[in-house]
Amino acid sequence: MRFAVIADVHGNHLALEAVLADIRAQGIEDIVNLGDCFSGPLTAGKTADILLALDALTVRGNHDRYLIEQAPEMMHASDRVAHADLSAHHLDWLRSLPFSAVYQGEAYLCHATPDNDNVYWLETVSSDGHIHLKPLEEIATFATGIDFPLILCGHSHIPRAVRLSGGRLIVNPGSVGCPAYDDDLPYYHKVEAGHPFASYAIMDKVDSVWVPTFRQVGYDHRAMADLAAQNGRTDWASGLATGWLR
Repeated sequence: MRFAVIADVHGNHLALEAVLADIRAQGIEDIVNLGDCFSGPLTAGKTADILLALDALTVRGNHDRYLIEQAPEMMHASDRVAHADLSAHHLDWLRSLPFSAVYQGEAYLCHATPDNDNVYWLETVSSDGHIHLKPLEEIATFATGIDFPLILCGHSHIPRAVRLSGGRLIVNPGSVGCPAYDDDLPYYHKVEAGHPFASYAIMDKVDSVWVPTFRQVGYDHRAMADLAAQNGRTDWASGLATGWLR
């Protein structure tokens, strides 16, 4: 059994196209999507057209929720720009997405955690702004009652796998379209991939054990960085160009 996992595309259609081409080159047909599809100062409409046509099992992320719950004038900049580029049927598709889902009776999917779409599952942020792996016991607490051998989450944009003591595997595939960002909650912090590539994961079931392969894919990230700069987002431009916020 083999499939691909994407997450956090954030309106970057060039990164998405490159990842989908790489997935096809691996001979993989099945794809699941962990949300945060469109929000960003890039190409939300083009990204939406690709994802709707893909028809992959998709769960809703926190930024997907903001796009359908908030009035445009109340949105943060990335959501507001994306909302203006989306059509009514794109927004209807977001409304149709579930908070969580199960793939092939094997994998539990959510954007962040089973209870909250805006909390890191695998990472914690210290008061001085450093982000690091949570203790295993805290990670396991979020998995209480999730009785599937594979658990998939996104949100932090950090490719990571954690094996729980009972054998369940939690995997974050990283971000397709946004290699660096900053956030104020719970404390101000930066997440920086340190590279401009698009990230995703391939899941293989080998001798009844799920094994992840993390992949980074090159694409025309300079074009997306230039677009972000044209849209007045120098932070996004830096992240897309280099994987760092400078």
